Amino acid sequence: MLTTRRRSVRIAAAAAVGTALALTAAACSSGGSSSAAAPVSTANIPAADNLKAAGCPSTVVLQTDWDPEAEHGGQYQLVGPNPTINAGAKEVTGELVAHGGVDTGVQIQIRAGGPAIGYQTVSSQMYKDSSITLGYLGTDEQIALSATQPTVAVMAGLEISPQIIQWSPQEHPTWNTIADIGKTNTPVLYYQGASYMPYLIGKGILKASQVNGSYDGTPSVFVASGGQDAVQGFATAEPYIWSHDVQSWDKPMKYELIADTGFNFYQQEIAVRKDKLAALTPCLKKLVPIMQQAIVDYIANPASTEKLILQLVTAYNNGWVYTQGTANYAVTTMKKLGIVGNAPDGTLGAFTDSRVQQLIGILAPIYAKQGKQTLTGLTPADIVTNEFIDPSISLKS
Repeated sequence: MLTTRRRSVRIAAAAAVGTALALTAAACSSGGSSSAAAPVSTANIPAADNLKAAGCPSTVVLQTDWDPEAEHGGQYQLVGPNPTINAGAKEVTGELVAHGGVDTGVQIQIRAGGPAIGYQTVSSQMYKDSSITLGYLGTDEQIALSATQPTVAVMAGLEISPQIIQWSPQEHPTWNTIADIGKTNTPVLYYQGASYMPYLIGKGILKASQVNGSYDGTPSVFVASGGQDAVQGFATAEPYIWSHDVQSWDKPMKYELIADTGFNFYQQEIAVRKDKLAALTPCLKKLVPIMQQAIVDYIANPASTEKLILQLVTAYNNGWVYTQGTANYAVTTMKKLGIVGNAPDGTLGAFTDSRVQQLIGILAPIYAKQGKQTLTGLTPADIVTNEFIDPSISLKS
């Protein structure tokens, strides 16, 4: 399994937050489809935003890696007013709008991942379903599947992965980093198969004898330890959920990002199948800058898109509990930590080749030991491109 799929463990943690939250979700609307807006004439669409003229599919299909959440906000920002919600299929379809609500002449359909696709990788879903235009990927997944399901990422949806190891500062007041945990024999709970763990062990940051791959996403084992264990999570979710909504714990958590240990992989990249890149190029030249700007717009004013995200969570009703408090915390954390942020060159969504090359160097030998076949001579150019990125688009201070 891959680190990019570790969002799948969060459903169990969220489902454990308590009866009160479950009742809140159940009290919302049942998730029937709303009326879709009538198609808008493309005659007056600005040339830069005219995706229909650029040859984009009439419906741009985006396959996500999990249920709707704030980390996906920049993409849900693209959905125009009055979209159609298909609760059974776990997807929402509406006019694809650019900055300022400008209609682009095509629709966007965003599909939930994780439980909605049987916890399959997004890569496998893209190769199984040819109607999917774009998918959420991570560089670890791309490297692992480079020989069998090759993909090219055209935009970095997140600059930094929110993956963390967290612990109780009350029980471990002297810990500040994951390396501090490795100086002890404290158990570290993680989801078996996470690609960052062989790296942490290989670098001597953690000991093989202390890591425990039985983590199932719930806080039960951690709580039973009295907060003595350390446990994986996402900076944008668990520290808030566990300290606010998990009644059996309800105490602060401290953490370090996996990225800060040197395993700085890209997560939630926007990618296409490699064999579709050439045909989609005219579309991507206009679509990618629109997607860059949508992230900027969402971070600046997330309220309306958060409303849609919460509406979708309620409509899909598959056990994923997500509150306004969690969404607000996620946005604040993404801004504070630079999880959504500019690349070193100041451009939102751009890839740094040296960073990708470092990840290839880390993961290729790990995957070889695991029996995974990666593309021989794999380079950053094989899996990422900045060809479609508009360098003038960035998050402002």
